[in-house]
Amino acid sequence: MAQKTDNQRTAIEAYNENAMAYRSPYERWKEAEGLPTIRGLSVPSLIDVELTQWASRGGSGVFVNLMGTDGFNDTYICEIPPGKSLNPIKHIYEETVFIIKGRGATSVWLDGGEKQTFEWGERSYFAMPPNANYQHHNGSGTEPARYVAMTAAPRVIDTFKSLEFVFNNPFVFEDRFDGKAGYFTQADAPNANGGWTTNFIADVDTSSKIADVKGGNEGRGAGSIGTGFNMVNSTVRSHASSWPVGTYKKAHRHGPGIHIVLLRGEGYSLMWKEGEDVQKVPWKPGTMFVPPEMWFHQHFNTGAEPCLFLAIGWGSEKPKAGGGAYVYKSVKEGGDQIEYEDEDPQIHKDFEAAVAASGAECGMGGIHPFCSFNP
Repeated sequence: MAQKTDNQRTAIEAYNENAMAYRSPYERWKEAEGLPTIRGLSVPSLIDVELTQWASRGGSGVFVNLMGTDGFNDTYICEIPPGKSLNPIKHIYEETVFIIKGRGATSVWLDGGEKQTFEWGERSYFAMPPNANYQHHNGSGTEPARYVAMTAAPRVIDTFKSLEFVFNNPFVFEDRFDGKAGYFTQADAPNANGGWTTNFIADVDTSSKIADVKGGNEGRGAGSIGTGFNMVNSTVRSHASSWPVGTYKKAHRHGPGIHIVLLRGEGYSLMWKEGEDVQKVPWKPGTMFVPPEMWFHQHFNTGAEPCLFLAIGWGSEKPKAGGGAYVYKSVKEGGDQIEYEDEDPQIHKDFEAAVAASGAECGMGGIHPFCSFNP
């Protein structure tokens, strides 16, 4: 599976051209908001990406529609000026928010109801319930606050084709949010499965299990471990994942729209559609990318510390084309995961070379059948 950069560029350019050629209701809404859209395979750094003044929100921002979202969901990056608040807004679609930098607070309320306000800081993660009013406030008078939000706006706006319905709808989802106090208080402890059932996480890093040794329980190999986040009464699901130095995960595939945001570590990911060329995404803290639906993808830690990413989205809930769920067992058994012994041997050779070049040590000995460091 040789990597062909020219083919990679061609695939991305074709995606961008097709997306811009058809101006859906969602695309027309974005155009009216006056912001550009980042497309392609990844965002190298959410921290440094340039933003544009966003008049309707009262801050600055940019829309992000990466190749792997397939119209299922989107993200946008937004910045709140020092000492300011964004304009209040509500919408019928759900939204999750991850704080990239800064500190502040958010007020949430139902029409005619009492406001509840909670504070957040860097690496906080929370979900905005559908059709609840909310307003974000910057807690610093000198530094901007920046966040990335994943939303269901594309499929909701394109389905109903009415901005009045989407942004000014009186319906109250009482089963999601009834306005009672404490909704945005982090749970006291993880649930019985080791994840979190809560609508607010103060710090994803400190609330996630970190794989500093082999022996994880995620099922993706090499000691990888995961932490689940179930929000808005478990209608919004996402997870964090970590794996040790000098290791990598098994290749797997799932539904669209899972936005991977790197919080720790350095390395790269390979992504490919079965029978087609491999595309490589290098990453570091702040990088975001989205594996397309039914594309195998594999994550490689070549740095000096355990990796940690936050996977924002619920694309795994989408059935496969033709029905059926994704099953994380070997493709030889009809599943959606490639075991180490079945992968292209060149993948491991390239990983060993990348680890050596970075000054780290390969930790796949005793795990991978092709590893040069097997006992």
